[in-house]
Amino acid sequence: MLLGSALQACAHGAPPGPCPAPHGDAPMHGHHHAPSSGDQPGYHRRFDDPAQWAQRFESPERDAWQRPDLVVSSLSLAPDARVADVGAGTGYFSVRLARAVPQGRVWAVDVEPTMVRWVLDRARRDQIANLTAVLASPDDALLPEPVDLVLVVDTYHHISARTAYFTRLRSSLRPGGRVAIVDFKLDSPEGPPVAMRLAPEAVRAEMEAAGYALASSLDSLPRQYMLVFRAAQ
Repeated sequence: MLLGSALQACAHGAPPGPCPAPHGDAPMHGHHHAPSSGDQPGYHRRFDDPAQWAQRFESPERDAWQRPDLVVSSLSLAPDARVADVGAGTGYFSVRLARAVPQGRVWAVDVEPTMVRWVLDRARRDQIANLTAVLASPDDALLPEPVDLVLVVDTYHHISARTAYFTRLRSSLRPGGRVAIVDFKLDSPEGPPVAMRLAPEAVRAEMEAAGYALASSLDSLPRQYMLVFRAAQ
């Protein structure tokens, strides 16, 4: 079981039980969590029923602080853009991205097979023809082709060896492609344990080490920051 999904579960009224604490080798997964500061190490939840978790991951309460429509609109995506949602979970952002690029393509990327199947079924059920899903590995998004944008929401802090991960990801960007990272402010009431959070300055330093330059940022999210990078010239 993957740490990201377990932390997501704690954000939205998961069944009783301790939430996981950060681990240095935590795999990348999912972008819908807000555990408390009382987390305990070594706990993992099962995700055999994605529909149950979708009710929690996609709650109106989350909409209020995540501001998904603002995030997507701020990216000014071309209608034919090709986009990867890394750490997609149940597709909370993926479906919104698919609507924003009606002539484009969206890949919902996750390391949890049940979540990948859930997004594929969701795309078929809701007739979202330009949305598909990719089963990734913890150290590689395994995108099938280059994209114009990689969106990483509430997931960056879960990726171990981030410099290597994002260095590798540069080869999956089309010319002028961007990487947008949305993560929790240090004082946000939602999010992972404080020790696991990263200040935006730390994210910028890591991305610069991976060969990127900051292109823009969004400061109007109530509990998060958003940094947008391009490959450095």
